[in-house]
Amino acid sequence: MADEITIPLLPCPSIDVIEDFYQALGFHRTYRQIRPNPYVAMQRDDINLHFFGMPDFDPEQSYSTCAVLVPDIKALHEQFAAGLRARYGRVPLSGIPRMTRPRPRKNDDGVTGFAVIDPGGNWIRVSALHRAAAPARTGRLAASMDNAVVLADSHGDHRQAARVLDTAIRKYGPGDDPVVLVEALVYRAELAVTLAEQENVRELLARVAAVELTADQRERAGEALANAADLTAAVQPPS
Repeated sequence: MADEITIPLLPCPSIDVIEDFYQALGFHRTYRQIRPNPYVAMQRDDINLHFFGMPDFDPEQSYSTCAVLVPDIKALHEQFAAGLRARYGRVPLSGIPRMTRPRPRKNDDGVTGFAVIDPGGNWIRVSALHRAAAPARTGRLAASMDNAVVLADSHGDHRQAARVLDTAIRKYGPGDDPVVLVEALVYRAELAVTLAEQENVRELLARVAAVELTADQRERAGEALANAADLTAAVQPPS
């Protein structure tokens, strides 16, 4: 039978906070009630997410998640990022809420995706609708970065992902493709933001700037270099 619709129902401590957050992402409210139970329905185009309020719910302990498949990952992420910057002054990379960046994921056959972790601690996992995998990177540093992405972006274990990358950058970075080295350093800097390692962020971004790239390599590393610029803005200047 065709035309069925499935809508996830996700918990949150406050439907007011949830509604405000999803409005920043471009959603609008389609339904709301306070009694007998708090409940709000949010919609953005064909994405429907419903939330029920639990006043004592702890977002840090949430296991709630859902998958959203979209035709244009980059465009949606850019729109979400613009909304978050307008609402919070930046794209939150640490704590709750936060949003990861689009990256190929080894545990999803190399398909690019990103995650939104909302104020209820719900993981909204956004993946490409058309299952074309990103071109595979080669080398030991690339393999370590793929593992770190799974640990941090999929499992939320940022500290272990940082350890994996620190070891790989030290062992393999100098001899690897400079584009992959830039990507690894920028991702490690993003993890440093998440882990509140501000001095480490500055050191890592300085290392990014010191990597010599040809014009072709700079073009290949364009997205990582743009991410580095965003991270620079996220770090408070030293006093």
